Amino acid sequence: MDPLYKPEGVETRWQETWEAEGLYEAEPDAAGPTFVIAIPPPNVTGELHMGHALNASIQDLLIRWHRMRGFSTLWQPGYDHAGIATQNVVERDLAKEGMTRHDLGREAFVERTWAWLEHYGKVIYSQFRRLGASLDYRRERFTMDEGYVRAVLKYFVHLYDRGLMYRDNRIVNWCPRCASAISDLEVNHTDEDDTLYRIRYPLADGAGHVTIATVRPPTMLADVAVAVHPDDDRYRELVGKEAILPVAERRIPIVADDRVDPEFGTGAVKITPGHDPMDFEIGRTHGLPELTVIGLDGNMNEESGEFAGLEQKEAEKRIVARLEEQGLLESAEPYRHSVGHCDRCGSRIEPLITLQWWCEMTELARPAIDVVKEGRVVFRPERYAKIYLDWMESIRPWCVSRQLWWGHRIPVWYCPDGHLTVVETEPDACAECGSAELTQDEDVMDTWFSSQLWPFATLGWPDDTPELRRWYPNDASSTDRGIIFLWEARMIMAGLELMGEIPFHTVNIHSTINAPDGRRMSKSLGTGIDPMGPIEQFGADATRYGLLKNSSTQDVRFSYGTIEEGRKLANKLWNVSRLILQHAEGVTPEARPRELEERWILARIDATRNEVEEAWGLYEFAPSMSAVYRLVFDDFCDWYAEAVKPRLYERDPDTAATALAALERVLTLLHPVMPHVTEEIWTALPARERRLIVSPWPEPDERFAADAGALDRVQEAAQIFRRSGVEVELSSDDERRIFAAVVRPERARVDGNREAELERLRKEVARGEGMLANERFTRNAPAEVVEAEREKLERYRRELAALEG
Repeated sequence: MDPLYKPEGVETRWQETWEAEGLYEAEPDAAGPTFVIAIPPPNVTGELHMGHALNASIQDLLIRWHRMRGFSTLWQPGYDHAGIATQNVVERDLAKEGMTRHDLGREAFVERTWAWLEHYGKVIYSQFRRLGASLDYRRERFTMDEGYVRAVLKYFVHLYDRGLMYRDNRIVNWCPRCASAISDLEVNHTDEDDTLYRIRYPLADGAGHVTIATVRPPTMLADVAVAVHPDDDRYRELVGKEAILPVAERRIPIVADDRVDPEFGTGAVKITPGHDPMDFEIGRTHGLPELTVIGLDGNMNEESGEFAGLEQKEAEKRIVARLEEQGLLESAEPYRHSVGHCDRCGSRIEPLITLQWWCEMTELARPAIDVVKEGRVVFRPERYAKIYLDWMESIRPWCVSRQLWWGHRIPVWYCPDGHLTVVETEPDACAECGSAELTQDEDVMDTWFSSQLWPFATLGWPDDTPELRRWYPNDASSTDRGIIFLWEARMIMAGLELMGEIPFHTVNIHSTINAPDGRRMSKSLGTGIDPMGPIEQFGADATRYGLLKNSSTQDVRFSYGTIEEGRKLANKLWNVSRLILQHAEGVTPEARPRELEERWILARIDATRNEVEEAWGLYEFAPSMSAVYRLVFDDFCDWYAEAVKPRLYERDPDTAATALAALERVLTLLHPVMPHVTEEIWTALPARERRLIVSPWPEPDERFAADAGALDRVQEAAQIFRRSGVEVELSSDDERRIFAAVVRPERARVDGNREAELERLRKEVARGEGMLANERFTRNAPAEVVEAEREKLERYRRELAALEG
């Protein structure tokens, strides 16, 4: 082994070796239980970001751990086609050439997109390899693969035949820049400053007026009613009357509806079904007309009369001026409110009524609700189950059509008589009238419609394949909370509908990593951090460790501190491994402990094995990183290695054999977290029959459990000495020998003050007892904070007892 650990060379070599030797590969006829992870398929145009790196580190830990435990593991790689995102980047390239997609035509544009992806797409998996992700890269799938496309079309037709897929004019989130509908879940809401106008609508009978409040005067041209809450006494007598719509000069009814918020504005609201989702629902209830005055380009359309062609801001100025002239503008005041923007391009969303394809979700959601309530699918952390259920129990129809050219084209054909033929492959004639003159629907499906089939379409569905029989259901899905509804819920619904079984039993929701200043990571905001940076600087192992250390149940701020901790851990393990190997030539690993510290380290290794198994089984990774660090850095490298060093130098065969056996187990426990450095050291050990990646996970070994706390007094004595210079009286020769070997008190230039240290410890004990006696603290503080105080108090009490003798 080299004197210095150089991560980049070691990591690159092992990434290439593991893959070349087929150690990532999964075979459906392999023996043993299965463990399958449904990886969220990344955007085909995307690159690795910090969330990807964290999730990949979690999933790779789980895959490596299960692989070592004898499971037949599958971590399926692949991409989604990212309809809007991919089309946008190709259109931007065309714009540089002075062209649009319409200049090319649909077929040529799709060919251009495929060519662009060949040159610039699918970058992210080279970055996953650099991280050490052990996916079965042979099995890479793409949602635009021929077989996958067949699965998507089959599901659309299945839903249509079940009466759950239909076409209707309904209000959608329209992005004028992308020129497409997008789902509610792809709209980002941000607070913006606007103006709230109070406008008087004269009553048609001349008996006064009703005042409404709006931030969008241009949309009033499409008002079809005024609504008030039925229990609002201010307006009870107006219900059933009519008002005159200013500027447009139309009569509109005044209706009562309990969805009106009497606290907003004046309590009377304008109803504009064509431009507001809630108004659309109210309009449908009351049978109101559905007018639109804003076009697909976001500007005023022909229905707006004299304002046609104007941008909304210009129309607003003219309408407000007209209202002032007519004495109908009651007030204008600053108003801050939430405004929806397209997740892909950032444009302001326009709620518009358009003809789209919709999927009725209520029936699909019902069994998907039951499996979570019954515990067949569990969320980690558990609180996300309620978030999932709340959304599912109020689920709405899903607009699945998108006005794009890149994606899965909707399998519906129309004849001149308006008949629909809905089939998986292009028909020769209309299914209803036999006409051969057919035109296919121009729209494509929402990308998430195809991604929801990932757990089984990647395994060959709708065909009955060995892979599908072996690996469905999957076991786990790990992701960020942002796609619980976009992906997790829909996978569960699709799996139950098509396969009759849940797609996985566990959904792990990992923390969101924010920028160091607490803001969300974003390239556009300048707060994004490319994970390839810390990988190049500190190594992939250190980066994985640091991200896992930060994977708490809460959102976290990114810090290089935990990654630097990972780098130090790798270096420390490397140096201690070199020490052992240099003094164990010709020795075979075997646990033959004679001394206290040898039995103690073997007990600590087994205790840590048990601790990480419990944590990883519950998808809790941050606490296990602390446990692994304590074992490797503190217990193995600092205490055990220093204590046995004199006997290693003497070439004692039992000491060397036990040290090699202990090192084997430490490497095995650490491998799922830091695979490269552990594999490199493992290879240098004697009598290696297989790679560490496929070596067995340590079996429980309780032979030395009684010695797990054997060094507690020595370690507490060391803490006291290092802090104060005061030596604690130790009772056994072993304790004194180990203390001397590790702490080396003779080298310390200190003059300890026993009485001062006793006084300090007594104050700490009194402080801790006071805090824990305070019911207000124990009741209101987070549980982990209270537990930390209890642990500190116990430590201070032990140190005080040790110092008092």
